[in-house]
Amino acid sequence: MNKVRQAFEPSVRRALHLYWRWTRGMTLGVRGLVIDEDQRFFLVKHTYVPGWQLPGGGVEPGETMTEALARELEEEGNIEILEPPVLHGLFFNSRVSQRDHVALFIVRSFYQARVPVPNVEIAAHGFFSFDALPEDTTPATRARIAEVMLGAPVSEQW
Repeated sequence: MNKVRQAFEPSVRRALHLYWRWTRGMTLGVRGLVIDEDQRFFLVKHTYVPGWQLPGGGVEPGETMTEALARELEEEGNIEILEPPVLHGLFFNSRVSQRDHVALFIVRSFYQARVPVPNVEIAAHGFFSFDALPEDTTPATRARIAEVMLGAPVSEQW
């Protein structure tokens, strides 16, 4: 089943972005760099794209970026934001389309009521320390963590 999903994912993604291109001038997503007291990061592994990533998703019409972030963190990690997140940066995500942008927020004050259960969207999740990130953590995720934790230069590219 996973191989079938992976085979169709690029076509589905292209179709969705073609649809969004005509219905939305630009797509905007949010991601959260959720950092716990032990300086570990919450990452998710989606069922439809490879690699471990920061949780997040698209901003819907009528929704603020922080509302979208709160919704996505709840959906993907059962995480409730307790204090306003801090905007780290806005990034151009040319790997998705020539119209996609991602806002990354840092979340340090949160509550996770229960550990999420894998579902049709999220295959796995967890908190990981900087020196123990999963091998297949995406390059963009590694770059954003390095920017925040190591002071690496901030890129405009996701």
